[in-house]
Amino acid sequence: MKNPKTTPTPEHRDTTEPPKPDLRPPGPLRQIAFHQLLVAARKRVFIDALSDALGRVDPREIKAQISEYVPADVQRILAASGLRDEYVFPVPAVLEVRPTLIGYYRLLVGAPQKSFYKGSTGMGRFKSMEETGTCSKKQLSRLDDYCRAMAAPLAGLVRQIPGFTDRDLRELPLLTFGSQLQGSNNTQIGKRAMQDVFLAIADTLKGFIVKEEPNKLTVRNSARRIVYVNLSHDPDVSIQEQVARSIHNKVAIEVKGGTDISNAHNRAGEAEKSHSKARQKGFRDFWTIISKTGLDMTKLTRESQTTTEWFDVTELLSRQGKDWQAFRQRLAGAVGIPL
Repeated sequence: MKNPKTTPTPEHRDTTEPPKPDLRPPGPLRQIAFHQLLVAARKRVFIDALSDALGRVDPREIKAQISEYVPADVQRILAASGLRDEYVFPVPAVLEVRPTLIGYYRLLVGAPQKSFYKGSTGMGRFKSMEETGTCSKKQLSRLDDYCRAMAAPLAGLVRQIPGFTDRDLRELPLLTFGSQLQGSNNTQIGKRAMQDVFLAIADTLKGFIVKEEPNKLTVRNSARRIVYVNLSHDPDVSIQEQVARSIHNKVAIEVKGGTDISNAHNRAGEAEKSHSKARQKGFRDFWTIISKTGLDMTKLTRESQTTTEWFDVTELLSRQGKDWQAFRQRLAGAVGIPL
């Protein structure tokens, strides 16, 4: 007698059947690339960056400046919501410590870069603060004007949103940031990743920088020698040390910000071309910063045999993980400073 057919229970049903031919949803590649930019933005223009900056400034100075810029009725609204005024309103003391936060308040008010920095707003003079994390003497002299100007639209935001909450504060900037990313192409993504890595380097070397420019850091190391960290092309980032009147090329760094696994070997090949040029210029160490997730590093190494160190770009942009810690150690050693 044949066994009767049984209907499989839900937990035993095969749920991995291939999709029908007419169902072709897009892949996650674009979102993966956006995530890479998002983790970097957290350290540059979101609350993580603001919290870090607030920890470096005397709270008494912040409180004194808040009273100059924030209307009393808005202070009461924020107090009732349990929100600190400086999470909504800019003050010079905070922007001096973290110039990229110009972008935080821009996103909070809901203005894309194109409209915020256009000529008629007068805000274009502050754009480099958001992009490079530096503040010139001229920009520094206008921070008071900036904070007073931004107070009006931000006060309107608080007054006109019923029951303004911490969740609003965290999510509203994402709406503008998301639309900003929609306009990003691969070249812009790579450029932004390179600039964010440079900002991470600047933060690591913070106590030893004697001069900070948008594309160049001048560092005095423990041996009292001058070390230059340059943001450029071929290589993307270079570390050079001045010995007497000579410049010694030490480290060439290539930053590859893409996330497409199928294209990773091409990115490694591009890094190899740049490192080969750097070797001819006398560089001794060659670091490649690339998305390592899901990759066979043995195969990737064959694409760039000149590379002496590999670091995961997402870990460096988020400033956490084993590769980030290893990068900081190698950077400190190359520059000649203690962590």
